[in-house]
Amino acid sequence: MLQEAPELVELQAGPAILAVSPAAGGSITRYASRHDGTTFEWMRPALPEAIRNRSAGNTSSFPLVPFSNRIRNAAFRFRGRVIQLPQNFPPEPHAIHGHGWRAPWRGTARSTASLTVQYQHPAGAWPWSYRAEQMFTLTPDHLTVRFAVTNEASEPMPVGFGLHPYFVRTPRVRVRAAVGRMWRADANAMPAELVAPPPQLALEGAGLSPDATVLDNNFVAFGGRAVIDWPEWHARLTLAADPIYACLVVYTPAGRDFFCVEPATNCIDGFNLAENGRTDTGMIVLEPSDTAVGTVTFTPTTGL
Repeated sequence: MLQEAPELVELQAGPAILAVSPAAGGSITRYASRHDGTTFEWMRPALPEAIRNRSAGNTSSFPLVPFSNRIRNAAFRFRGRVIQLPQNFPPEPHAIHGHGWRAPWRGTARSTASLTVQYQHPAGAWPWSYRAEQMFTLTPDHLTVRFAVTNEASEPMPVGFGLHPYFVRTPRVRVRAAVGRMWRADANAMPAELVAPPPQLALEGAGLSPDATVLDNNFVAFGGRAVIDWPEWHARLTLAADPIYACLVVYTPAGRDFFCVEPATNCIDGFNLAENGRTDTGMIVLEPSDTAVGTVTFTPTTGL
């Protein structure tokens, strides 16, 4: 058993390096590898204050649980019951990204190239107790993150989960992914209409330039594969996700040096959309003691 919420755990496998901060929301703080004398940062390195302030939003990647992205006005209805959540990202009126990113995780197993961390959530405003677990496995060639959520309540629980990785933005970087339609967002970044992506936002073919437009949008029917190309680096990172990750959120804020490509099981405000009759939201309903599991693998390639 590892100590409670260690500040930083570093793993190494050949040229690959992974750093995880269980204390800062169970977040990745660095994923990099060295090839022919050059170090490639496959995710944005955590900002200096990330671990000190336990600020997951300043890390390389943080976990999303028990839902991805936003719940409108921090409230939803499930099986006749209204669930009112804290508005945890002021001044937004919504609840965002769940609990795990704002809480310490506990290390439960470690080897030279693997780490398992766990987050235990008691019932409260979210009226179900649950356990979330991330297992990080590093090899010289790739990083795998296995995410599991177990319902520890005595009644069914709605749930979603995902990863929120940040990537380095360069002038020529491109993002490609197999996706279906896109939720057009309203002024509050909430889903307004499911539409075909306009040509400038197409993720297939030549791909999307994060500098081309400001996005915080959810794509559905994610085919489980996204590719990030950095022509300046002659390098590529391929993201491969299990089918349970039905959605992909792309976040390209204006004037920033990063962008995000986020595999998630549920779409933005998926619980409310499901209550309104949609069957394509990715919301999972876990019976007591049941577990939902999904794996995402990041595979870098250099020398392109």
